[in-house]
Amino acid sequence: MALDADLRNRDGEEHDFYAQFNKTDKIKEVIVAYDDETPVGCGAIKADAPTGTMEVKRMFVTPGCRGKGVASVILKNLEAWAVELNASKCVLETGKRQPEAIRLYTKNAYHLIPNYGQYEEVENSVCFEKILSN
Repeated sequence: MALDADLRNRDGEEHDFYAQFNKTDKIKEVIVAYDDETPVGCGAIKADAPTGTMEVKRMFVTPGCRGKGVASVILKNLEAWAVELNASKCVLETGKRQPEAIRLYTKNAYHLIPNYGQYEEVENSVCFEKILSN
């Protein structure tokens, strides 16, 4: 809920467009990070066409835990899980209004790619990919 509230605030009128691609009922691989028993972050992957590609979804860290490396740990674990599921790369979309997300992905060796799929013509979307090593 905190992730959706944050995105609703950042996306403004475009939120409903993005929200339709982030429904959790189709996401099976999810990681939740905890500080003791308190959830402080999450992320997920889901199979994306073409075969061998996983899409990173639903990355979020609570404001009080940002800047502590939590998101990078979640991302690295999602990548390892993707490799276990025989994926050769991860792709993702984030918004231009999320500069901290763009920094996270760049720092973790994701490279800018042309917007894909439903994001092709979306001006405020930025897409990335990372080739995974097996």
